[in-house]
Amino acid sequence: MLDLIKQPWPWYVSGPLIGLMVPALLLAGNKSFGISSSLRHVCAVCFPAKIEYFQYDWKKEAWNFLFVIGIILGGLFAPVLSNSEEMAISPATRDQLYAMGIRDFSHFVPSDLFSWSSMLGLKGWIFLVAGGYMVGFGTRYANGCTSGHSITGLSNFQWSSLVATISFFIGGLAMTHLIYPLIF
Repeated sequence: MLDLIKQPWPWYVSGPLIGLMVPALLLAGNKSFGISSSLRHVCAVCFPAKIEYFQYDWKKEAWNFLFVIGIILGGLFAPVLSNSEEMAISPATRDQLYAMGIRDFSHFVPSDLFSWSSMLGLKGWIFLVAGGYMVGFGTRYANGCTSGHSITGLSNFQWSSLVATISFFIGGLAMTHLIYPLIF
């Protein structure tokens, strides 16, 4: 059983499992699947100011904290539990990344991008601050994050979630193919 968990799961297994979370959460108490609302819950707990946006019963959303903790623990344990010695990516993607200066694929993620030394440099701080601001602003402006809109919103046939999901993909493609090659 442990070997099954350690292997990468194909999209046709993991995708439906993620999709089934939406009706399960709705049946379990009319809960919404998404991660950006957890930041609101944390702020409501830690900064109980008289700000109207944070004036609600956050205790009803305590399950969301467990969800976030699970995501963090999953991210920490995935490289340890994975059988993969090297990143499994296509040769074409490997060639494109190599052309951008990303050459170390021996870990779960490219260490040229995701390491303390790359984060502590000037470019790393610019990416963290600018990227964090853009993600935070975009999430608030779109009234939700990619998982909330693309999984929960689309399954509930919300027009705004369709527009947001299309915008997320356009932004991701623009960053990957237009902006990122200029930076590296």
